[in-house]
Amino acid sequence: MRLPRCLNHLPALLATALAASMASTAALADNTIDQGARPVGELHVVAAFNGPGPSGIAVTPTGRIFVGFPRHAENHPGPALAELKNGRLVPYPDAAFSLPSKAPWHDQLVSPHGMTTDRRGRLWLIDDGKIAGHPIVEGQAKLVGIDPASNKVIANVVIKPPAMLSDSHLNDLRVDLSHGAQGTAYIADSSFGTSPALIVVDIASGRQRRVLAGDRSTAADPGFVAMMEGRPLRYDPVHPSFPIGGVDGITLNPDQSRLYYTPLSSRRLYSIPTAVLADFHASEKQLAKAVRDEGDKGAADGLATDPQGRIYTTDFEHDAIRQRQLDGSFRILARDPRIVWPDGIYATAHQVYVVLGQWNRLPGFNGGHDLRKPPYLLVSIPTDPAPLLDAAEVH
Repeated sequence: MRLPRCLNHLPALLATALAASMASTAALADNTIDQGARPVGELHVVAAFNGPGPSGIAVTPTGRIFVGFPRHAENHPGPALAELKNGRLVPYPDAAFSLPSKAPWHDQLVSPHGMTTDRRGRLWLIDDGKIAGHPIVEGQAKLVGIDPASNKVIANVVIKPPAMLSDSHLNDLRVDLSHGAQGTAYIADSSFGTSPALIVVDIASGRQRRVLAGDRSTAADPGFVAMMEGRPLRYDPVHPSFPIGGVDGITLNPDQSRLYYTPLSSRRLYSIPTAVLADFHASEKQLAKAVRDEGDKGAADGLATDPQGRIYTTDFEHDAIRQRQLDGSFRILARDPRIVWPDGIYATAHQVYVVLGQWNRLPGFNGGHDLRKPPYLLVSIPTDPAPLLDAAEVH
C-alpha cells in the first residue's frame, strides 16, 4: 500500500519531534540540578600519598616541591619533611633532621605544619612540636629556615613561653623580609584549646611575643556552623566534630606591607599592616586598632597569595578553592568532590598547589572511626583559565 504523499515524510517528522522533546526534557532536567554542585576548573594530581597524611606545601622559584607530614594527629616513623623528587619522597634537608631520632628536640623536625618561602626563595616552616598523645616539651616547637640552594638549615628559633602556651597549635606562618635585620616571622597559633593568637618573631635575635590574643580577629566564632560532607556541624571546643580553632590561614600581600589572616572557625578575613605588627613597641591597643575587617570570605583553612596579589582560600565546605580578586570579589577556581578538607596551599604566578588532607575524617572527630580514604592528594590548579582562541579572527 502506498502512503499519501503528505505522509511520506512522517517518519522524519516523528524523529524530529522526538529529538526536540528529548532535548527539551534534558534541558528541563539540567535546569533542576544545582549548578553549585557541578565540578569546575582543572584539577591536576601532582602526587598521591599513602601512609601518614600530608599537610604543608611549598614550591621554590625553581619548581622544587616540599611537603610536610606532621605527627600531631598520627605519630609515624617517616620523614616529617620531604622533597618530592622524581616521583619519590626524599627526607629533607636530610634524614638526620627529618626522621625521628634521639637527637635533641631542637635538632630534629617533630611535626611541621605550615610552610612557605620568602622573597629570596628560601624555605620556612613552623614545627608545631606536637606528637600525638604527648604534651609539647621545650625545643619541639620551632621556626625553621632552610636554604634550598645549599640544603642547609639557616635558622632554628625555638618558640617558648610566654609567646607559646601549653595548648598552642602553631599552625601556619609567613616570613616578611622588609622588617628586621634577617626578617620577621608571623605565626598563626590556632590553639588546641581556646587560646588563639598571632606570634611575632624577630628572626635575627629570636625575640618573640604573643599578640592579639582574645581579639575578635584571631578568635573562633562561637556560633560557627560548618556544612561538612552534607552534615551541619556546630563549633564545640569541648567535643569537636570537625577541625576547629582560631587564627589559622595566614598570607602576605606581594609587597609584604599587609598580613591577611582568618580564624579556622569563622567566615571573616582580616588584615593588619606589617609595619605595626612587626613593631615590638606597639601596644595591644594599637595593634587591635590597626586590624581591618576585609569582609566575608567563606569558611577556609589555608590562605595563599600569588605575585599578582590575588588571595586563594581553601573552601572546605564546598570542596572548592576560591580566588579573591584585587577588588575583593571572588571566583571559584576549582570545585571537585576530591577536594576533601583542603589544607596546605601555595600559589605561584600560574599554579596554585593544594594538599587534600581529609582532616575532618580523623577518628577524633568521628567517634573513634577513621573515615579517611587514602591516597591523599597533592593537586595543582591553573590560576587563570586558558585563553579562548579563534582561528577565524587571525588575519
